Amino acid sequence: MNQTPAYPLRFIPVFQRYLWGGKRLHELLKKDCGPESAAESWEIVDHHEIQSAVAFGPWKGRLLNQLLSEFGEEILGEAAWKKIHAAHVPASLRGRFPLLFKFLDANQALSVQVHPDNRYGATLTPPDLGKTEAWFVMHADPGSKIYSGLKPGVTQSDFAAAIAENRTFDLLHSFEPEKGDVVFIPAGTVHALGAGLVIAEIQQASNTTFRVYDWGRVDASGNARPLHAKQALEVSDFETGPVNPIRRKQSAVDRSSSGPQKETLVTCDEFVLNRIQLRNQSDSITIGGDQQFRILAVTEGEVMVEHDQADRSLKRGETLLIPACMPALNIKSESSATEFLEISV
Repeated sequence: MNQTPAYPLRFIPVFQRYLWGGKRLHELLKKDCGPESAAESWEIVDHHEIQSAVAFGPWKGRLLNQLLSEFGEEILGEAAWKKIHAAHVPASLRGRFPLLFKFLDANQALSVQVHPDNRYGATLTPPDLGKTEAWFVMHADPGSKIYSGLKPGVTQSDFAAAIAENRTFDLLHSFEPEKGDVVFIPAGTVHALGAGLVIAEIQQASNTTFRVYDWGRVDASGNARPLHAKQALEVSDFETGPVNPIRRKQSAVDRSSSGPQKETLVTCDEFVLNRIQLRNQSDSITIGGDQQFRILAVTEGEVMVEHDQADRSLKRGETLLIPACMPALNIKSESSATEFLEISV
């Protein structure tokens, strides 16, 4: 089969079962992750041996990196294809899908951690991309917290002392999130998700994490997970300070309009994140047709996507990839209130 995969691509989720996961990927998002707890559902991923496989249509079973090796420019678009083959990208990382989209169930708090930028990631063995990411809050228990950035005035020496004394959390900025909040976490931002959150996350296709505090947790044998103080001190941002959420009430979207509403939440070198709301079951919007790929992820309600080989609606907690080579597609609401994320580069 040598024809371009010119249809919206749904993939089989890859579940990660870390110690902080729970049951809400199944209970809230209806993920088929089995009775045991699951921490993350990797929806679209091309990261070494962890690969998304196509779920429907003529390309069912094909892995994302296989499709990119044959049809990379058609799937990504010319600009994105050139970007991932730039001279500064380590040879082993060229040609990879540049983003990773996932859902997370933070049943327990995640470790306090920080991610490197592209420059630092390229020096690792093996090399990796940096990791800039953004979170969309789909559910927040009352009193749950997000830790994002350091308190004003925290220096590298302050942070080093706190790591050594096991009190890193004292230096973290935090807030209680609301459903619909968006938090932008550039590489170098010290951060953690508190317990009681379900998050949709878009990030660079990297899995490099430097952990500095793990809330005193140990495994069944009494062993704590390793910390990475040296690396964290080298990559952390001590200039920006607190990172606050982007909230719905701060948006410039026209709330008086009854038609489709689109707002840009994050624009950075690595991705653009938009929120699209369809207020009525008859609402629709046209997306694509401009030689850029799109990731669509439904956060409320459901939509029908033109040419979707699944032949059913895309529901809350489901994701698909629209290849860059496709014409503009009609996205139609199938519920009275629909919301989805649109991600491009």
